[in-house]
Amino acid sequence: MIAAAGFGRVATLLIVHHTPSPNCQAMFEAVLSGATAPEIEGVAVVRRPALSATATDVLDADAFLLGTPANLGYMSGALKHFFDQVYYPCLDATRGRPFGYYVHGGNDVTGAVRSIESVTTGLGWRRAAEAVTVTGEPAKADIEACWELGATVAAGLMG
Repeated sequence: MIAAAGFGRVATLLIVHHTPSPNCQAMFEAVLSGATAPEIEGVAVVRRPALSATATDVLDADAFLLGTPANLGYMSGALKHFFDQVYYPCLDATRGRPFGYYVHGGNDVTGAVRSIESVTTGLGWRRAAEAVTVTGEPAKADIEACWELGATVAAGLMG
């Protein structure tokens, strides 16, 4: 997204999330807080629920943060739907763009992590930060890791 002529470029970070529980909500809020920290300048943060994010949202973004619960050994159906909608329309145009993600599960997140890694590898996206994975109720350190994830990916866009 370009700011007013002559005033430089504003980078866009797109947060696509499926947040059906208080634990996912706490993680999402921490990621958002990190991405919008006062030290982050020149980065517009756009957030979309996974079921309403579009290919245009993806094409307009410079980086991505993804959030999902682990459901039955996989990413949520909502995040899978998002990927199904944007994969081919965005495949060539978004190669090399940075991304990060967080996953919450009741007792295991292995399948969800594997599925996200598989799709983002296919898209050619570049992981800009370590994933945050949490099972059970997020501890203070988990929330701090989510904040760092948001801040790291957003800071990577500052010019």
